[in-house]
Amino acid sequence: MNRREFIRTTVVTAAAGSTAACGGDEEIARPAGVPVGPFGRDATAEEVTAGLDLSGQTALVTGSNSGIGFETARVLALRGAHVICAARTADKARGACDSMEGRTTPSAFDLADWPSIVAAAEQVRALNTPIDMLICNAGIMELPELQQVYGIERQFAVNHLGHFILVNQLLEQVLAAPQGRIVHVSSGQATRNTPEGGIQFDNLGGEKGYDPTLAYGQSKLANALFSLELAQRLEDNAATSNTVRPGVIPTNLGRHMPAWKPLLLKTVGKLFTKTIPQGAATQVYVATTPALAQTSGYFFEHCNPIHAGGHTEDRAMAARLWQVSEELTADYLDNEPS
Repeated sequence: MNRREFIRTTVVTAAAGSTAACGGDEEIARPAGVPVGPFGRDATAEEVTAGLDLSGQTALVTGSNSGIGFETARVLALRGAHVICAARTADKARGACDSMEGRTTPSAFDLADWPSIVAAAEQVRALNTPIDMLICNAGIMELPELQQVYGIERQFAVNHLGHFILVNQLLEQVLAAPQGRIVHVSSGQATRNTPEGGIQFDNLGGEKGYDPTLAYGQSKLANALFSLELAQRLEDNAATSNTVRPGVIPTNLGRHMPAWKPLLLKTVGKLFTKTIPQGAATQVYVATTPALAQTSGYFFEHCNPIHAGGHTEDRAMAARLWQVSEELTADYLDNEPS
């Protein structure tokens, strides 16, 4: 990393943190008519659910074995929900369940292994219970070299398409809940670091050029656009779909990044990062608070709605992404394994 890149990254990190931490609502572009709650940047997942009784509800959380996924699952179970703890392996899923109080069920599938998603979804359907909360939390970040899954760049295939398959496989269970909620975990990179023009539909395999940061940003933009289009398709139902930006949290998500980036977070960036309990707060809040029962199609940060900017509200791009995603995953979208 040269000096100019270090300075630029430091300034971007500091600016993002400062914007999140200071100022009043007048500095934040908020969508009209969406409830603004009492919680902010420093709230934790336990604080935003204080007093809630989630008994009788079922949640599925991907990536529940570590980081904010584990904290999300732990707090939902603590509040009485039956939590299906999804992880890439059976050992990790069982380990997550054994590490938290409450009623939990392990579920093992790899978002890079699409048949495993279908098989796991079949097992979840066999539980014969509606899904009140489906939290698409798992992801990978900034793979240093181009890797492909089914001919698709791996971050896009895992972060977006894997969850696209999962949601479509379990949508009937979400719709069967009194008020099912689907929460998509995006990132600030969805607006700060994406290819010019948004989703590169002509380069989803990455062969025409690969940049780890831009590829990650594209996958996180895809999360937001998937949520946006899904919300429109759910307009006549009680179910909702929203996107969250958890903030900058030092977790093992950054294990593939160059060594200087985690070091930066632990030094200069430490002033602006969130703890894991704080990082889990927004997705837990959006998944549970009664105030958002009829709120769908929005982007949340620090437990409140924002206009995230970039291409996150591009409905034409969202519709095209859905169509392309269907084409790429058609063999895995039926409710029976292919």
